Amino acid sequence: MLKGRESLIRLVGRRRRFLRRRHSLLTSSAPQHQIGCKECKDEVSTGNGNVDEEEWVDCPVCGKKIRGEDRVVNSHLDKCLARGSKRKLSQCTLFQLNFCTRPKVTVSSIESNVTRIDVGPSTDDGNICDLASVTFSKNICDLASEMNSSDGPENDIQDESKSSVCNRVNRMENLDGLLKLDDERKLLSDAKTMQIFGLEGSPQHQITDDRIDNIADSPLSLSEKRMPKCVEPSEDDDNSEILLDTFVVGRRFGNDGELTVGAMIMLSRDPENVKDQNAIKVLTKDTDHNKELGYIPRELAQYLSPLIDKFHLRFEGHITSIPQHPHAVVPIQIYSSGIVSFGEKDSSSLQVFNSLRRNALSAAEFSQTHSPIPAKYQHNLLLLLKEVLNINGHLFTEGEKTLLEAFLSLSDDSQRLFARLYARKGPWFRMASISYAEICDYEEAVKGLSEAECVTLFESMDKLQNNDLKEVLNVLNVGELRDLISSLNKTHKKIAQNSDRGTRKQDYIARVLAAYQGGLCPNLTSMILGKTGRCIRISASAESVFWRAERLFFLNGEQDLSEFLLVDLGIVKYPAYNCIFTDQIFPDRSDLLSYEEAIEVAQIMDESLDENNNELVSRCVEISASNVSSFVEEDRSSHSGSMAAFLSCFSASWVYSKVILLGVSFLEHEQRFKEAINLLKLLLDKFKCDRRRGYWNLRLSVDLEHVGCLDESLEVAEKGLLDPWVRAGSRVALQRRVLRLGKPPRRWKTPSFSSSVKRKIVEVHVQGRPLNCKTGVKNVFYGEDGDRCGVEELALQYYAGEGGSWQGVHTESGIWLTIFGLLMWDVVFADVPNVFRTKFQTAPLDLETDSFYEVRRDLIEALLDKIEHGMAEELLIMSWESHVGTACRGVNWDKHSLSELRAAVTCIGGLCLASICRNLAQDYRSWSSGMPDLLLWRFRDDYRGEAKLVEVKGPRDRLSEQQRAWLLFLMDCGFSVEVCKVSHAPI
Repeated sequence: MLKGRESLIRLVGRRRRFLRRRHSLLTSSAPQHQIGCKECKDEVSTGNGNVDEEEWVDCPVCGKKIRGEDRVVNSHLDKCLARGSKRKLSQCTLFQLNFCTRPKVTVSSIESNVTRIDVGPSTDDGNICDLASVTFSKNICDLASEMNSSDGPENDIQDESKSSVCNRVNRMENLDGLLKLDDERKLLSDAKTMQIFGLEGSPQHQITDDRIDNIADSPLSLSEKRMPKCVEPSEDDDNSEILLDTFVVGRRFGNDGELTVGAMIMLSRDPENVKDQNAIKVLTKDTDHNKELGYIPRELAQYLSPLIDKFHLRFEGHITSIPQHPHAVVPIQIYSSGIVSFGEKDSSSLQVFNSLRRNALSAAEFSQTHSPIPAKYQHNLLLLLKEVLNINGHLFTEGEKTLLEAFLSLSDDSQRLFARLYARKGPWFRMASISYAEICDYEEAVKGLSEAECVTLFESMDKLQNNDLKEVLNVLNVGELRDLISSLNKTHKKIAQNSDRGTRKQDYIARVLAAYQGGLCPNLTSMILGKTGRCIRISASAESVFWRAERLFFLNGEQDLSEFLLVDLGIVKYPAYNCIFTDQIFPDRSDLLSYEEAIEVAQIMDESLDENNNELVSRCVEISASNVSSFVEEDRSSHSGSMAAFLSCFSASWVYSKVILLGVSFLEHEQRFKEAINLLKLLLDKFKCDRRRGYWNLRLSVDLEHVGCLDESLEVAEKGLLDPWVRAGSRVALQRRVLRLGKPPRRWKTPSFSSSVKRKIVEVHVQGRPLNCKTGVKNVFYGEDGDRCGVEELALQYYAGEGGSWQGVHTESGIWLTIFGLLMWDVVFADVPNVFRTKFQTAPLDLETDSFYEVRRDLIEALLDKIEHGMAEELLIMSWESHVGTACRGVNWDKHSLSELRAAVTCIGGLCLASICRNLAQDYRSWSSGMPDLLLWRFRDDYRGEAKLVEVKGPRDRLSEQQRAWLLFLMDCGFSVEVCKVSHAPI
């Protein structure tokens, strides 16, 4: 793989279906800095056009015409009333983690340049409570009916003050849920809050608070993280039987089976559950075999689990009804089988029991009125959109916001269908083959998406281009394409004579396209439609907006909506940290558009390499070089100080530099060294403060040598050594080039670093019986036990035996990064502004920059002082027990056990371990790779140990410059290091 290809693939991430500027980027010499976005239609009609009276109704609050569907009416009325005096409820973000909640942005004065973002209250355990908004659509419908049936003209109804409407709503008896959640917010008002000081200036397209609250009244407000209000114990409580009406959740993960009304069930604790230690399973009560149906709601389980564990209550019950939906919740009734007895002296236990009992009753009652959301992926998508609009609303045009608001007001079926299609590859899908159990009415779902311009339908060829036809044909299988070709051949034999006779699917598609473009069959489109049936795809405008929202949410191309699922299933647990914003990543829309355009060029570059289209590859490199030459320095000056280091990766110039670097590797592979030299000089000229300068200087020196410019090659290497951004392996490589090229008569003076670079590294030779001796294939040997093994395992066997009775692991950089992550955990996730921007980060954005050490210098040095004084093992144990299983950059929980890490830390010693941690903290990017293959240790009788680091090389391997740099550094730190060379045993 070309150098930089893998990095570019990670940058691009999931390839976009539609690249709107592909043609303009590849045909024009000047960069395009604006994105044309089609304005979406207004959500409601003004009444001037032709409106179907059966499908459109008047809003009793604002007077606008809206679709007469219950879901649309309820949502629209919620929005209208939210603009009045109705109290607004806040909703926190995801998963009850200690992240930044939904910020409520308020500007204290016009003159102020600071925006304050208040992050909501947190609970005692550090998790943020998610107070969900309440949708009260039924009550709104009752209000609308009451208003329409009241006396007086319609104009009086429509002109009624909003405050009066809201007061009438608040008097309704069925708004207990709304008031209950409002009381919860008051109870938590004294909890810890974090003030985040916001951004200078006022964004051009800043979204208002009212507009955010309007969006919050969509299905987004039905958060799954609802908690009932705790009930204080009463003296009148008794320990009588507990009878609860609740339901079974999580059926999709349980055993399938037919349910019957009245079937007996029982509850069973599941304390080992990864997601919830209070989890309680629901089992069928069968004498032969108990089948797992699912779980009871989390809000109820937190009170029933201590009743089961501490008071040994047993719960049984029965199924009360069967839902129509296969994954819907199953209503059940449960009761405790027995009464707990308390003595006179056991009043404290009685109070605890009564408190748990009353809270369980309250939780059961609460869950009955707030059933969970069946489609979690829909809920996750809505959360993503709301979070992006809250923080980055100024980056969207009014048309894009209108499209998102239209999507948020769609029915559940429409939103779920869109989320399903967006996650699939596509782009076209047959309507006949789409089947999801949670979607009830496909026709209405498609109709709503089509009206919101979120999807495109294939029902005729009027709106399709040739490329669209090719994509539509891809939904047909080979047999259907063959039948289509046969039908064409019966009436148009020229198709068979003039077309490729290949039997692959793409060959058949090419023959059909040739017939269409040649006009040989006028009714071809109807024949294709007859084979495919109705087809649907995500529209270009919706794909563009949702891709932008997803990119702004995750800030990278490697993560997508599947990250929510990994967290929901307990597969991935992200660390707890605070998000503090003082600067925007994209201050205005033009910066974002330039960045997106650069991502498109990178995707085209990646696709062109897959297709071996060298002409298109060269064009992408030319575009990138032109853009870097024109505005890279202006881009870099948009941020100042340490911010520029880690936020520069979100600039267009940084993306173009990745394309150029890949282009350099491509040109070197093609032996077009002069063109590669020009690109490298451009990078070195425009990026004065970049950690990649070491590699650029090295490749420039090598390429100059390829073209015979030895003097210039030596000069580049010498200047590179004076560059403070040239470090680690690149620095060692340039030093060795200077020593090789700088011999008399070019240079007479020996450089001062000569003796350091030429230091001898101890070598150990091990012989093994080879299994294969092929060049370019990994070496395989027979181990001492006769099994096949690699050179590293063979070296471990040698050191465990005659090599000195060493214990050890083959880990390379893994164990060192794991130790660093565990020891420096609190430093890595410290409260530093702007380094945590999303809910799914495993490290701060500045980890691989100089600012990581500079900003946290005091914290790091204080921790390193403890490590030097022998506290490393204690810190390691505490960090392991506190964070085991939590995702963190570099930490591998599965590969290394705590006992191995403790042994390694003890034997390495405090001084050497502190030196390595300081080196990684100061320059994580340069030193996070190339560490020795083996870490060996052994203990003495007094529990003191020693460690050794070994780099293993096969018969045809040699040290890389990065590996050599690590070995020299470790020697300076006082480590015992060796190079173990494995060779073939003589026959």
